[in-house]
Amino acid sequence: MPSNSTRPQGTVHDTADTPSTPRGYRAVFAVREFRAVFAAHLLSLLGVVVSELALTVLVYDLTSSPLLSALTFALGMLPYLVGGTLLAGIADRYPARRVLVTCDLVCAVCVAVMVLPGTPVAGLLVLRCLVAAVSPVFTGTRMAALTDILGEGELFVLGRSLLRIISQGSLLAGFGVGGVLLTVLTPRGAITITVATFLCSAALLRLGTRDRPARAREGGAGLLRESLSGARLVLGHRRLRALMLLFWLPPLFVVAPEAVAAPYADEIGVGPAALGLLMCAMPVGHIAAELYAGSALRPRTRERIVLPLAAAGLLPLAVYALTPGVAAAAAALVVVGASSAYNIGLDQWFVAAVPEELRGRAMTLLTAGLMTLQGVGMALTGLAAEFFPVHQVVAGAAVLGTLCLLPLVAEVRRTAPAAGSRTEVRDGEDRQVPHG
Repeated sequence: MPSNSTRPQGTVHDTADTPSTPRGYRAVFAVREFRAVFAAHLLSLLGVVVSELALTVLVYDLTSSPLLSALTFALGMLPYLVGGTLLAGIADRYPARRVLVTCDLVCAVCVAVMVLPGTPVAGLLVLRCLVAAVSPVFTGTRMAALTDILGEGELFVLGRSLLRIISQGSLLAGFGVGGVLLTVLTPRGAITITVATFLCSAALLRLGTRDRPARAREGGAGLLRESLSGARLVLGHRRLRALMLLFWLPPLFVVAPEAVAAPYADEIGVGPAALGLLMCAMPVGHIAAELYAGSALRPRTRERIVLPLAAAGLLPLAVYALTPGVAAAAAALVVVGASSAYNIGLDQWFVAAVPEELRGRAMTLLTAGLMTLQGVGMALTGLAAEFFPVHQVVAGAAVLGTLCLLPLVAEVRRTAPAAGSRTEVRDGEDRQVPHG
């Protein structure tokens, strides 16, 4: 697999540091294009969260079916696998700005049709699937585009960190905003707001980012073939596969306490306020730790904490075996959320290992697998809770997840490139690739 050593030109980080040069997160916000991406991300995320809540309420109002209402939420994750696998080639085949703006416009049209009074429930669910199928292409393309905007080094890592932080914050704020809106608007009225957020996001990306050429040649192999070949190349590369699994596996298990938060609150006999605290604890830990790691830790330190945090991050959930009260459970969840700070160093490893011509497809596949496995984790946790006490299910997820992560951490360590070089390790062969 070829390696790309070309560095983006004209970005802030190419200049020498001076006393007046912004550092840390301030340096990321000093890049004009990133400000546009950040604002678009914030708008679209808030819109999506509000629309998910409103659409769930709308489907329940139309059908009085808890199953269909819950299915509306599930459909937000399941199509990620289809879109992220079969459409991943779009991220490299076409210019990034064109892909991002088109994805936003497609989502705006889908949501606009949801608002129409005559749209049947089946149509609402199909449209929900279409929006979810487009999402991994959008997210993967944006992640790859960040390397063009911010480069492959420190600014990229901090930019990704900021987008993760705003994602966690939007989940907390979005459901609150959505709940307030539903007290003054109909569900369709609340969904209408999402149309505006997608259109504003498209405008920000169109006007606020540069038009750069596609990474791969347009035409050539069919899109489906190109997407699948990209997935094979990424997953067939030993180092990339190990890093991707390190992104994927912890969320598969870490969703367990969130998936059964309501049953656990019922098990220990606490009310809605305590349930809200349990649901907020993990995002709060995540945001606080990511901000600290991004602003206070040096890049080398962030890389050193990746494997220890990944290996031990689930262990605090083992306290659920003792059926802890709200305070102890919330504290454990905060610590687990804080362990996700390992993603900052892992981002740097991943972008360094992916060749530029595969970057869009690799990051689209990364997003698709991440969302899909979270959905699978929620489903498996719910299934296990049908047969075992909730506290045992969460504690079991901590133990099983740790046992799965330990050999993976060892594999990531084994495939690490030698100092000062960029090593490509495939199944059955070691090949040294110069790093220009």
